[in-house]
Amino acid sequence: MVKFTASVEAKADPVMDFVCCLLNSVTTAHILHLSSRSYSQHKALQKFYENIGDRADDFIEAFQGKYGLLTKYPATAALFPEQDPVTYLTYLSDEVSMLRKANGFPQDSELQNEIDNIANLINSTLYKLKFLA
Repeated sequence: MVKFTASVEAKADPVMDFVCCLLNSVTTAHILHLSSRSYSQHKALQKFYENIGDRADDFIEAFQGKYGLLTKYPATAALFPEQDPVTYLTYLSDEVSMLRKANGFPQDSELQNEIDNIANLINSTLYKLKFLA
């Protein structure tokens, strides 16, 4: 599997990596949605990309309210090259799980709660993609 990297600088920032990963997931899921030949997959991906942006926004605004503005967003987005939605969402689940525990990532319960909501959306979408297709 290809490893997605969203680091902006040589010194990795796990919060920026997390944010970029989520923001890029909106576009990636939308592309997978438009490419799908399965109606159930098409609809599951649509629900995901329509909601993940709001969940990312909730996390970013809560983070910025507590710690200050995030800056230095990358100029371009790196898209995930894999065309299988289950593979992509599994990767995204793993990435969210890893980044939320990374050194330098805030462990405040209110921010981790926002990440729980993101993880739940990913898990629910994986369920639909794996078992309702």
